[in-house]
Amino acid sequence: MEWIALLLFLSVIAVLLAGFPVAFSLAGTALLFAGAGILTGTFNEALLSGLPNRVFGIMNNETLVAVPLFVFMGVTLERARIAEDLLETLSALFGTLRGGLGVSVTLVGMLLAASTGIVGATVVTMGLLSLPTMLKRGYSPEVATGTICASGTLGQIIPPSIILVMLGDVMTSAYQQAQLQMGNYSPKTVSVGDLFAGALIPGILLVFLYIAYLLLKAWLSPASMPAHERGPDERVSLAKLLHALFPPLLLIFAVLGSILAGLATPTEAAGVGGMGALLLALVRGQMNGERLREIMRSTLRISSMVFMILIGASVFSLVFRGYGGDDGVHAILEALPGGVFGAVLAVMLVMFLLGFVLDFIEITFVVVPIVGPVLLAMGLDPVWLGIMIAINLQTSFLTPPFGFALFYLRGVAPPEVTTGQIYRGVIPFVAIQLLALLLLAVLPELITWLPGKIYGE
Repeated sequence: MEWIALLLFLSVIAVLLAGFPVAFSLAGTALLFAGAGILTGTFNEALLSGLPNRVFGIMNNETLVAVPLFVFMGVTLERARIAEDLLETLSALFGTLRGGLGVSVTLVGMLLAASTGIVGATVVTMGLLSLPTMLKRGYSPEVATGTICASGTLGQIIPPSIILVMLGDVMTSAYQQAQLQMGNYSPKTVSVGDLFAGALIPGILLVFLYIAYLLLKAWLSPASMPAHERGPDERVSLAKLLHALFPPLLLIFAVLGSILAGLATPTEAAGVGGMGALLLALVRGQMNGERLREIMRSTLRISSMVFMILIGASVFSLVFRGYGGDDGVHAILEALPGGVFGAVLAVMLVMFLLGFVLDFIEITFVVVPIVGPVLLAMGLDPVWLGIMIAINLQTSFLTPPFGFALFYLRGVAPPEVTTGQIYRGVIPFVAIQLLALLLLAVLPELITWLPGKIYGE
């Protein structure tokens, strides 16, 4: 029956491409296949009785409570004009250097990534704030759009990232399942904190590579990234610099530091982050009743979308397994030439291509539970695999012609910036992402060293 599982997977992709809502496409298509299977005697209807337990398990999952809290933190910081203050201050600080504005945008993207973890919101915010300034100061549209798209997607990998919270929960289940398959009945666990620690060095490495490229580009092609003559009203005092940098850095340190130090779980740290963001908005005078209602509505909308997709993905995976799809995937990956390397390469390529048409939430909840146990049963480190998947999805978010980040920026870019210029601008950053993936594949210690040091594994 494995061919029916493959047909189910392809049908879901086709329905999604037709534009139907993700959560209902996953659950609806799976239930239609299950119904047809029950009528023809090819599907065991008793499997569907496990569905209420799955939904109840999602509702009781303490790790996933961090998702709405981190969303609330990100939306609140977005409304508190943190990005505007950071960009204005860092642009004035570095703007006199050739390429300095590009470096400023990258650093602001890094800080926003660590503060919000919401990719679409970061790209749109950076596009609205920094693209007009970069174009006005003579930056080429390619450099400007490429820098904004790349720095905006850092929220995928730099902790505390929402995708790492969701990926951590999925990888925990996959790792335990893999160990049970190998006969280990007291399985080890992998936590969201492990993934946060593992993502820290790769995230900083990406920022370093982005900045190195921008400085090299400014040196080789000065006309594309001219220096800015600072006006008398653009002087940056130490007090102004601290006013812009200290609050978000303090919040990041409180959230990430408490998780890595073992003082708080990701869910508890997310609660601290949400309260910290609210206090920061109040102190800056950016909070009132109407704005709080907007933040709550936005948080509810995003969180509802995530959990509806998760429930839909649970229905899909139940039916997929009922048709023996996981056995089929296991057989295919084990039969690939190249052993473990061939299997990882094939999965990474499939996920990269799926990233053109599916959001990271769908891939995390649908694809990872299918391939994760198979790859982890081959002896791969779960933290290394999780971070490689996250960076791979980040790369597909950037890659023309279908990268989500490109569409986010296209939606807010001025008419004189063409889609072709956006595509050309991101190509060097896609090459940097692929270089980072290669480095992490060759030197897995870049991912596994810090979790081992912190948690003594």
